[in-house]
Amino acid sequence: MLFDSHAHLDGGRFDADRDQVIAKAKENGVSLIMNPGADLQTSMDAIALAEKYDMIYAAVGTHPHDAKDMDEITLELYRGLAGKPKVKAIGEIGLDFYYDNSPRDIQRQWFRRQIQLAKEVSLPIIIHDRDANDEVMQILKEEKAFDVGVVMHCYSGSAELARQYVKLGAYISIAGPVTYNNARKTVEVVERIPLEHLFIETDSPYLTPVPYRGKRNEPALVRFVAEKIAEIKKISFEEVAEQTTANAKKFFNI
Repeated sequence: MLFDSHAHLDGGRFDADRDQVIAKAKENGVSLIMNPGADLQTSMDAIALAEKYDMIYAAVGTHPHDAKDMDEITLELYRGLAGKPKVKAIGEIGLDFYYDNSPRDIQRQWFRRQIQLAKEVSLPIIIHDRDANDEVMQILKEEKAFDVGVVMHCYSGSAELARQYVKLGAYISIAGPVTYNNARKTVEVVERIPLEHLFIETDSPYLTPVPYRGKRNEPALVRFVAEKIAEIKKISFEEVAEQTTANAKKFFNI
């Protein structure tokens, strides 16, 4: 049993074959999928998908790329959506100082406001952090985000930073890049972080693992992430599947 803890199945790249992609995931042992939003529309699309398929759950929130379009009305709409039964988190939210698609002060403002919302509605938080490690950690601490639960989605930071997050009670989510030849830093994270604090994910349709790198990613391929973790930790695939699924189910209250 595998839990793909982060996949964007609502996106246009799945419009032609979404049903087949979900069926294929089941055939490959995936029993649960979390589909986070990136803005208001994709958050609503994620909920619609979750309401159609028993195995899919949703998160709502505005990605830092889209923070420039965020406003108080949208935040209040998220508050309403957060009460729906299949909505299990706020996310993905955070900071992205690599692309800077939204001004940094705007990213910071709406990151804080969405953390505050998560605490008000008692939902855990899915974090996007790219080239903003220090500020993300600082804001999460200042806003006491760890009180409701934090997962660092598609983690790409250092093992030392990951250990700091784990000490604060957070989870570290590992995606397809762990299978890449240049993945030494992520391999070290897997070596040093206890399995009890790891999730697995695809971030579909992005970050496709080896041996399918270069093609569209999909939840069925999350097993390659689990297999790589098993190889790194020198434990069985079944143990990785069981523990990472248990971790994510507990985190998302499923």
